[in-house]
Amino acid sequence: MFRTSQPSSPRRPRPARLLLLALALALLPGVQSAIGAPAPSASAQSAPAPPTPAPSASAQSAPAPPAPAPFAPDVVVVKYATGTPLARMAGAGGDTRAIASHTRLLRLPPGVSLATTLARLRHRRDVQWAVPDYLARDSETTARAPEATLIPNDPGTAHTPGGWEQLQWNFAGEFGVNAPEAWANLAADHAWGGSNRGVIVAVLDTGIAYANRGRFRRSPDFTASQFVAGYDFVDHTPYANDRNGHGTHVAGTIAEATGNSLDLTGLAYGVRLMPIRVLNAEGEGDASVIAQGVRFAVNHHASVINLSLEFSSFVTASDIPDLLEALRYAHRHGVLVVAAAGNEGHRVIAYPARAPNVVKVGATTEHGCLASYSNDGSRLTLVAPGGGPDADLPGDPNCRPEAPVGRNIFQVTFTGNPRRFGIPTDYDGTSMATPHVSATAALIIASRVLGPHPTPAQIVARLRATARKLGDPGDRELYGAGLVDAGAATAPGGPGAVG
Repeated sequence: MFRTSQPSSPRRPRPARLLLLALALALLPGVQSAIGAPAPSASAQSAPAPPTPAPSASAQSAPAPPAPAPFAPDVVVVKYATGTPLARMAGAGGDTRAIASHTRLLRLPPGVSLATTLARLRHRRDVQWAVPDYLARDSETTARAPEATLIPNDPGTAHTPGGWEQLQWNFAGEFGVNAPEAWANLAADHAWGGSNRGVIVAVLDTGIAYANRGRFRRSPDFTASQFVAGYDFVDHTPYANDRNGHGTHVAGTIAEATGNSLDLTGLAYGVRLMPIRVLNAEGEGDASVIAQGVRFAVNHHASVINLSLEFSSFVTASDIPDLLEALRYAHRHGVLVVAAAGNEGHRVIAYPARAPNVVKVGATTEHGCLASYSNDGSRLTLVAPGGGPDADLPGDPNCRPEAPVGRNIFQVTFTGNPRRFGIPTDYDGTSMATPHVSATAALIIASRVLGPHPTPAQIVARLRATARKLGDPGDRELYGAGLVDAGAATAPGGPGAVG
């Protein structure tokens, strides 16, 4: 099961290192879109502790062990061997439901032991694997045309045209993702003219404030035309309305309406968003539910999947086989998956980001330092702005943990009441960094700098090659390839470019 992330203890001091990675994508203003916290819930309990993932060789000291991974106490996810009769799968006991080919979600009757059921199933020859349904959490650290036309007129909180720049350092600041240059690149290429260049980004999260329905309202800085049909896998309805605010914030970074004289900007504001609700109102979600969301996004033509969520460090690959199969399914079908590295300040990337062929995103601060909460390690792909406090990295001139903390990431969302929107100040985390990379990937696709149908591997290579290098040459475990640069990634020429 996945659950919302809370602030971890301050990152331990490390040798001098520098971290900066801001990855963002945005579309030019005025151009017609053509790409179209709390603790686990009472129903969760602690799992028997599986082996903790081994830290990277460069780790200097062992971090405090995380809490045991929580899971649903009455649910088993079972993968049967090919050819197993349906009747035999249905006869496993309890209420069964198909969630993928030969994979069943088994809900146990009251009084039936989860451990006994797992042991029994694992001894059957027709069962490939049987696991509890682990809980994941969102990766937020708090509970909560002409050149002149390329600078959006969105006012932010300054109530003056262009006031967004005073808040959105992550887009246009010294350690931002170079959004204005990316917008200029796409304008010069006429990249948003034509429905054949549509790009869909699926946001698997707490939902999005995308529609006026019942007690829910669409965020004032979104329009109905920005969305394609999604699904709510938590409540099993077609309406993926946000009940938390986290998913709306994440979606805003990717594609909030831009150049409309309202509020703030989105990096890839011409893309279409697919709202898929896999986390509940507390920001928690089961692995099996997230897996269903991934398959839905792939089957409904998403180009990029954003996963601003993480599992406990105790969760290993053997605990979430269904989700890993869904991620492989996405890769086989040419869909790029971008995920948060996690907020525990560890030298180990959390799942699902740790899975193969997933872009693993760490977080940087307004000062251009690695964020104190951000996981890192040899598998990190790159970093992007996540806000919050600097890590204690002696010798890195950009890291000043003793100085006032830099600003967090600002976007329009709601807090508490899904009918009242504002620009909260308390959103930071690798959850906030991840959509910068998803948006940049969408801009790369829309720009056609890599051709009309780039593969995930080509997009990742472009992201790595154009990232701003940070720290010393030996700092790849802290910053991966560097700070994502949307302007460089969408510029003509360069690594992998065609035409």
